[in-house]
Amino acid sequence: MDLPLRFADWFASRGWSPHPHQLQMLARAAEPALLLIAPTGGGKTLAGFLPTLTELAEAPQAGLHTIYVSPLKALAADIRRNLSTPIAEMALPIRVEDRTGDTSATQKKRQRADPPHILLTTPESLALLTSYEDAPRMFAGLKRVIVDEIHALSESKRGDQLFLALSRLDAVAPGLRRVGLSATVENPAALARELARHPDPCPILEADPGPEPDISMLVTEERPPWAGGGAKYAIPAVLEEVKRHRTTLIFHNTRAQAEIFFHNLWLANDEDLPIGIHHGSLDRQQREAVEAAMVAGRLRAIVCTGTLDLGIDWGDVDLIIQIGAPKNVKRLVQRIGRANHRYNAPSKAILVPANRFEIVECVAALEAARDHDLDGDPKGPGPRDVLCQHILIRACAGPFAADDLFAEVTTVGAYAGLTRAEFDDCLEFCATGGYALRAYDRWQRLKQTDGLWHLRDPRAAQRIRMNLGTIQDTDVLKVRMRGRGKPLGEIEEGFAATLTPGDTFLMGGQIVRYEGLREMTVEVSRDPGREPKVATFMGTKFATSTQLSQRILRMFRQENWPELPGHTADWLALQRDVSKLPEADRILVETFPHDGRQHLCAYGFAGRNAQATLGLLLTQRMEQRGLGALGFVATDYATLIWGLDRVTDPAPLFAPDALREDFETWLAGNAVMKRTFRASATIAGLIERNTPQARKTGRQATFSSDILYDTLSKYDPDHLLLRITREEALRGLVDFGRIEEMLRRTAGRIDHVDLERVTPLAAPLFLEPGRIPVAASGAQRLMEEEAARLMEAAGLSGG
Repeated sequence: MDLPLRFADWFASRGWSPHPHQLQMLARAAEPALLLIAPTGGGKTLAGFLPTLTELAEAPQAGLHTIYVSPLKALAADIRRNLSTPIAEMALPIRVEDRTGDTSATQKKRQRADPPHILLTTPESLALLTSYEDAPRMFAGLKRVIVDEIHALSESKRGDQLFLALSRLDAVAPGLRRVGLSATVENPAALARELARHPDPCPILEADPGPEPDISMLVTEERPPWAGGGAKYAIPAVLEEVKRHRTTLIFHNTRAQAEIFFHNLWLANDEDLPIGIHHGSLDRQQREAVEAAMVAGRLRAIVCTGTLDLGIDWGDVDLIIQIGAPKNVKRLVQRIGRANHRYNAPSKAILVPANRFEIVECVAALEAARDHDLDGDPKGPGPRDVLCQHILIRACAGPFAADDLFAEVTTVGAYAGLTRAEFDDCLEFCATGGYALRAYDRWQRLKQTDGLWHLRDPRAAQRIRMNLGTIQDTDVLKVRMRGRGKPLGEIEEGFAATLTPGDTFLMGGQIVRYEGLREMTVEVSRDPGREPKVATFMGTKFATSTQLSQRILRMFRQENWPELPGHTADWLALQRDVSKLPEADRILVETFPHDGRQHLCAYGFAGRNAQATLGLLLTQRMEQRGLGALGFVATDYATLIWGLDRVTDPAPLFAPDALREDFETWLAGNAVMKRTFRASATIAGLIERNTPQARKTGRQATFSSDILYDTLSKYDPDHLLLRITREEALRGLVDFGRIEEMLRRTAGRIDHVDLERVTPLAAPLFLEPGRIPVAASGAQRLMEEEAARLMEAAGLSGG
């Protein structure tokens, strides 16, 4: 299909020619659903909007025509800036606005009464819009929904929330067309099924992928440390790369690491190069100032986290630096795409391993990226806490029939297998709170009249809307300069509780001094002179993906490693000589004495959460056998346990049935369950974080959720929320699924190597932070032995 003349002239005026996939999107604009996979810089966003722009240019209409959904508020604002250029230059009769958490209440109210032609929003804001009684009027003329970075949304509960909202839009705007846009997809067919209405997958358009990216690993004269995640050793080399390029994005896996690196980078920045920092805990104005400086070309580098993973179009970025192993190949490819945001220009990226083992992981990730071997786990059934929230949202919009809502929900791929009994369970929970809570008025939220369900009290709609969303921003406090100064961002409530006046920490790249807590706001002053503490930001600590772990284990089978630096290859060769290298179909268990303690090191390559859970289970099993376990530490690839007794036969510790049984016992009484319950209960609407009066503190929310958890466990152990909590705990914090995968993969095969000294592969674990002591009989024995030794030294033995 050819471009309409006005658009063809505009392309020509810029010296552009439309890409084939842009014309294909225009030709197939009438498809009910269409998935476009195109490389970053390939004009996929414009391809998604071309049908809308041409339709509105040729046949102007009043009201809402297209909704664009983005995972990030910053991306929605960026798209609005980019769309304004062609609209203004072609004088198109099109109004574009964004609607996110940053939009003013006045503008939101006006948008409902007089919506723009194109609305740019997020999953949360779209769900909120569907909750209003006037939603059918607002969406009546809606023709198209564009979901950008659809792969990123698909992997989370935000994606489940989005597709439930789309099922609602289908009901009020028949004939609605869906467009999905993505650059990195490991399973296009699965994503196409999710985008389409169940069960038929939608067509997939794949653009020319363009040139291969230029990816390498930074090799420095100074060797990486044995452990740690900051990569401080590499700062001089990173600074040299920044000097050699126009604009560099320096990605980190956690916000705390980004703050530390930015601080150290700034201390080494003798030439005063303009460098910024951007992450989700910073204040919105500070983030926007950094984004504006970046767009204007005033920054040479920006230290950042996942807030800049996706789609923001900064064409002057010519280098990506990933600090620390990427943990996930798909995320690495996404980040690499931020560089040279132009079609047919290769992206350039450098990986910087933070420690010695990460060299191996970085090489494995480089090979996977070059092989286009993207990682991803199969998507499970739709989470029912999100479904409960959706039912409450639907009730806010007016009366509904259960049959109609069930039919809508089951058009969503993740909920296609939902049974009517499961749906009715969720509906009953929303109506009464469930068996143990039905006597309390506060959870009597829905009632049925003449076959239709509706809110028991219409005033409840305000509270439901205030608590809408699936992102759990638990336990954070605002940070502000003392004297009602400007806001800086947020820190975790737990971290704030450890501060005493005079303590210093990093926030937005500057060292600030804690002055006190005023009305749930942390007040600080500037204090550049001292060594700071580090705020425990809630940025994600990613676990190495299953696919990347398997690739590392395959590397271990090689005779030699020419792709690794000599010192790292020698380290692995020494491990093979002294002990063994781990294998994919076996669990390697090393036992050895060190520093007056006996140690057991188990290499499961199951990811940090699963290896930590394994540490809890193994020390518990050692306790049952009278082996005096004292503590453990876990990484993505191994668990190191120390204690008083030597383990001579580790096989019984790993017996699958016994491990599962111990896991069930441990999980039932563990704080993990309460933490998971709190998150699911908040999403499902049982616990409110926000009320018309004030927002609850993290402690208040924890207190109320703990009481609820204990009450339900005692009086209604089969309550829906407890069942949901168990499912979520298995998938999330404890990641028992990865332990199950490890047990299936190894099928009871254990390589036990008993040694008299620490092995090369185990040595870094002794330097790893996050050591977890075990309150068991071993600690008691240690105290008794120490008491006996002191008594003997004092000449009091046997007295």
